[in-house]
Amino acid sequence: MPRENRLLANICRDLYAKLAPDLKQVSLEQGTILHHPGETIKNLYFPIDCLLSITVTMLDGATVEAGLIGNREVIGVNAFMGGRETTQTEYIVQMAGSAIKVDAELLLEEFDRNKNLRDVLLRYTQALIAQISQTTACNSLHVLDQRLARWLLEAQDRADTDDLKLTQEFLGHMLGVRRAGVTQAAQKLQEKGVIRYQRGHVHILDQQGLEAASCECFHVLREEYDRLLGGKNRDG
Repeated sequence: MPRENRLLANICRDLYAKLAPDLKQVSLEQGTILHHPGETIKNLYFPIDCLLSITVTMLDGATVEAGLIGNREVIGVNAFMGGRETTQTEYIVQMAGSAIKVDAELLLEEFDRNKNLRDVLLRYTQALIAQISQTTACNSLHVLDQRLARWLLEAQDRADTDDLKLTQEFLGHMLGVRRAGVTQAAQKLQEKGVIRYQRGHVHILDQQGLEAASCECFHVLREEYDRLLGGKNRDG
């Protein structure tokens, strides 16, 4: 089985070989809900080329993204942090693709007795906290145009593709704004020549231009992930 998820690539060979029979590659469709609030987390997912979101829905039905999960991450860390259920967050597939699925109970047993796995997952948890903290600050301090550019860069870095199959309605939910706001922000980026947007499809044309249009949060967070989990080969 290819080790295309960066967290799985960080665990030692012996442990990976031990876990391999229980690591199941699955295909995930856009919009699939992997976890509902209040449910016990039964499985963890290590994305390969899909994107997953941790979302929070308010009483009025408004939804916003609290965390973005791609091939440098895993979703479901509550399962080995002492609480196997979440009370307010939902896990949803926002871009279809493949992931490695593993039983939460099995991984928790290895987490308790294997220092290498524990070190990798705790460093990742620190990175996830950094992401949530940076996103909170970004949502409060930066304008939508910058946030959209940052979000596209984050998605690109986690899926390793310039082609992102995402609707404006979905982006609106992720950014916590109306679809019309996403339309205007995407139009500005398109006029700058950094993206091309067609129905349900965003293509990044100019990486440096998109970074220039983003806030500092993308680079701050990427450096923190690289520090905690090791740098990523971005030379293609």
